[in-house]
Amino acid sequence: MQEFEEFLISHLPKAESFHPHYEKALQKMLIAGGKRFRPALVLGVVRAYEPLLVKNAYHAAYAIELLHTYSLIHDDLPAMDDADLRRGNETLHVSYDEVTAVLVGDALNTYAFEVLSEAPFSDRVRVKLIHTLAQNGGVTGMVLGQAIDCHFENQILELEQIKLLHVNKTAKLIAASLQMGAIICTDKKLEKELYDFGIDLGLLFQIQDDILDVTQSTQEAGKTTQNDEEKNSFVTILGFEKAMSEADELADELSKKMVNFDERLYNELSPMLTKYINRHKEN
Repeated sequence: MQEFEEFLISHLPKAESFHPHYEKALQKMLIAGGKRFRPALVLGVVRAYEPLLVKNAYHAAYAIELLHTYSLIHDDLPAMDDADLRRGNETLHVSYDEVTAVLVGDALNTYAFEVLSEAPFSDRVRVKLIHTLAQNGGVTGMVLGQAIDCHFENQILELEQIKLLHVNKTAKLIAASLQMGAIICTDKKLEKELYDFGIDLGLLFQIQDDILDVTQSTQEAGKTTQNDEEKNSFVTILGFEKAMSEADELADELSKKMVNFDERLYNELSPMLTKYINRHKEN
């Protein structure tokens, strides 16, 4: 991942002009770091099956990180979660202004597809990667989840509705990360297997985030916490103990599925996934 980080830094979006801070704002949340969980999933799959393509896959991993970062910038806006801290840094609307945050999010979204369009793969693979990222990050994916989340603030949803919300808002982009690794490896059967696994993994990831929102301080999390009281989070709807139980059950299911990965995939992904699958138990 250190080499990927160097790739990211060397491919930061640039826009020279007389604007006093636009280019700096474009780069700020990317430089700030983060877990890089979604890029690690792409690269882990490629390392397992096509290690010679790992450097090529940096483009796909970076595209996902760009799209994810744009979503965080918009998610933190006053019109949405109104958060002041992200990745241990002031959010962009705090450092600059709302207009800058909106436009930087827009720019990183489109730059993700520019990066993918220049990825060193065949046209067929490039188009499939672009389609997968757009489908899971856009109209019927992450943006749909965000729309449901914001519209139904202060309204109690049913558990299945909450799961649908978070499958779209969080899980689909995680599932797409694994699927894009399989696309690069040109393995259609693996695409579906990993996408389905990724949906469950993403749902667990969201339940864990909801748990950590009430158990971690803002300083520990590096982002604004205690901020979900009006949201349809798993903790606010189920209560802390039931949310923990849901996380434990899903973590056990994912651990069992992971054991059934073939040896190459298991060896690449299990160290990272075991850590994330069990992260809610560490607090």
